[in-house]
Parts: sequence; C-alpha cells; structure tokens
Amino acid sequence: MVWSTRYFDDLNTTGSNLLFGTKTNTTQFAKHTFLLSSSSVNLPSSLSFYTSSSMADEVILLDFWVSPFATRVKIALAEKGVDYESREEDLSNKSPLFLKMNPVHKQVPVLIHNGKPVCESLIIVQYIDEVWNHKSPLLPCDPHQRAQARFWADFVDKKIYSGGKLMWSSTGEAQEAAKNDLIGCLKLLEGELGDKPYFGGDTFGFVDVALIPFYNFFYTTEQLGNFRTVAECPKLVAWGHRCMEKECVSKSLPDHHKLSDYFLGFKKNLEAKFIALGCS
Repeated sequence: MVWSTRYFDDLNTTGSNLLFGTKTNTTQFAKHTFLLSSSSVNLPSSLSFYTSSSMADEVILLDFWVSPFATRVKIALAEKGVDYESREEDLSNKSPLFLKMNPVHKQVPVLIHNGKPVCESLIIVQYIDEVWNHKSPLLPCDPHQRAQARFWADFVDKKIYSGGKLMWSSTGEAQEAAKNDLIGCLKLLEGELGDKPYFGGDTFGFVDVALIPFYNFFYTTEQLGNFRTVAECPKLVAWGHRCMEKECVSKSLPDHHKLSDYFLGFKKNLEAKFIALGCS
C-alpha cells in the first residue's frame, strides 16, 4: 500500500534548471562597464559600494527545520561564513512573504538576498557559491568536474530523496522494494565516492552539501526498513562521520533522533487516520 505524499511536496525543492554564471566581478555605472581585477585602476570611494557583493547584504532564509533542502542552504551559508536571518515557515499556514517570494512552487527553502528571492535548493547553493566566492569553493573549476558534480547532486534528489519518501509512505512488499532500491542507490553513491575523503576529492564540495542532510535520515529509514546502513555502505557512513566533523555541517543538521520521532510520529498519525476512514 502507498499513501499520499503530498505533505512532502513542501519539503521537496529539487530543481533541474541549474544556475550558470561567471566569477568575473563587473560594475555597471552610467553607460560604462568596469572590469575589476587585481590589476585594475582604483575606483573613487564613492563608487566602492558597486564593487562589493557582500557589503551591507541582507540575507534571509525561509525554511522549515525538518527540510533537508533547507539544511543544504544553511550548510552552504555556514561554509562561506555568510551571516543570515533564518525564518521558520509554518507550511500549513504559509506567510505572505513566503508566498510572494516563491509564488510558483510555494516550497522551502527560499533565499532572499537584498530583497531578491532565489528558489530551489541546488540553485540556491550554486548562487551562494558564485556570489560569496571569496572562500571555500563548492563547485570545481573544471567544466567536466562541475557537470559531474551537478549530475550526482541531481541523482541525490531524484533517487535518495524519492526513495526515502517512498519507504516512509508505504508498507509491506512496497516498502521492502523501496528499501532495496534505496540501498542500491546508496551503493552507487558509495562507488562514486570510492576512497576519496569527499565526493569532489580532498575538499568538501557541492555533492557533499547536496547529500549530507540525508545522512541524518539514515536512522529513520533504518527504523522503517529494519536494516543497518553501515552494514550495507560502510564507506558512505564513514564519509558522513567525516562531514559531521565540519562545524558548518554539525551546527546545521537537526538531531537525527528528533527527526526520526517527527517523521515516524507523523506516519503513525497518518496510519490512524487512514484506518479511521476505512482505508487499507
């Protein structure tokens, strides 16, 4: 049996249209464009505000604490050292600001940068990487490596999130099939990781940011499917421990026991409602 998973649509912020851009700093003034580099001429102090992407920035994150997609954005902002205001959304009573900033999908997260919204978690992470490019690059410079990173991040959304959601929303044979599919996908990710510390190599990067929020859900899926992730994918679990040693991760992820209590409790309540309605 498979129940409706409409509730989770509010947590799903996957996106296939990725934001491309350049790291060349440009300043538009009057009808001229100044290209800024280490060898460029110094601009008058009155124009200095045009050259800074972070000066007097207002950064607001509309999120929901259990959303792994919002957690991605928190991790990226923390890794870049960006100060921001987090505003928790009530997804059953969405705020006017939230509906204004994301009128299309009406899903978390939404990053509001100086009054302008950016939606869809993977797009937001790339936006953060491009705007705050002074430290900790998340995407590699090589075009092929960047494409590969985007591929695996998209794989996480299409397979890991969807597989976990199907496990949560099903029972019996359907749940067992979903569990086996999920383990198979985790093994593919483990194969891509190989013996590297992180998916991009020696440094924490884009795929790590995309996947690590789901590491916290391993405990929940283990409770649902009666299996141990460490027995199936030991290298992937070791990678998760390694990521948790980073402050940007450990301080951004919610407690996995608290997550499990929330989702398993929600599942139990939903089961009771279906039984009361005579559904099977």
